[in-house]
Amino acid sequence: MREGMVTVAAPKWRALADKIAAQIDAGEYAPGEELPHIRALVAAGEGSGATVHRAYQTLAAEGYVTSSRGHGTVVRDRRRIRVPLSRYGAVLAPGGTMGPWESATAAQGLPGGMRVLPPEQLEAPADIAAALNISAGDPVVCRTRQATIGSEIVQVQSAYYPLDIATAAGLDGPGKVTGGILGAMVGAGLQPTEADERVTAWVPSSEEAASLSIGSTVPVLRVERVTRDQTGRPVEVVRITGAADRLELVYDRLPLNAT
Repeated sequence: MREGMVTVAAPKWRALADKIAAQIDAGEYAPGEELPHIRALVAAGEGSGATVHRAYQTLAAEGYVTSSRGHGTVVRDRRRIRVPLSRYGAVLAPGGTMGPWESATAAQGLPGGMRVLPPEQLEAPADIAAALNISAGDPVVCRTRQATIGSEIVQVQSAYYPLDIATAAGLDGPGKVTGGILGAMVGAGLQPTEADERVTAWVPSSEEAASLSIGSTVPVLRVERVTRDQTGRPVEVVRITGAADRLELVYDRLPLNAT
């Protein structure tokens, strides 16, 4: 320490939060395990009730735990899910049972699933219309899906399709599309050929944090994908919001030479 510098001790709640975080990282508390009740830590000499409560609040904000009435403070599963770009090519054949998310999670032995909300027919907002190369206000079908691991929502996806594409591929009806959207398109005689993806990150809104069961300081990733057919026509725009500490987007074997 340089002469004249003063070391300031971390507040007790911060020190306790760091201690518990280190225990979680070391595997002393497993995902899904409930942390000791506040009264138990007070009795163990870890600090006052206010100190322990503040430490637990900090751990929740930083994504280590989730807290809810009746369920206590539970260690959050932060294992990363590897989502390769090749997930799309694997589901282009119609008749399969798994979409891209389920294929990617199954490859890692994870219980991935997809909850599908009822589709909506909307007038295309200006930004969606521009991405689909249609006029603002033209009819589109929006399908909202929740990508899950077990009961936990890891991604929220909103996908938009021109009405004729949605009708042809059967995307305008309720329920899960078995085998995934791209397989359904191929089965309907469409030819999704290429896709652009753009990834950005930011601090989540309170609604996003709540839906993904993450803390307010855990960043989220937003993936926007535009899929085109063999003529270059955009047939799909997908916007995905997911917890950044749960996702590993892998863009491997990209060609570096012009063909």
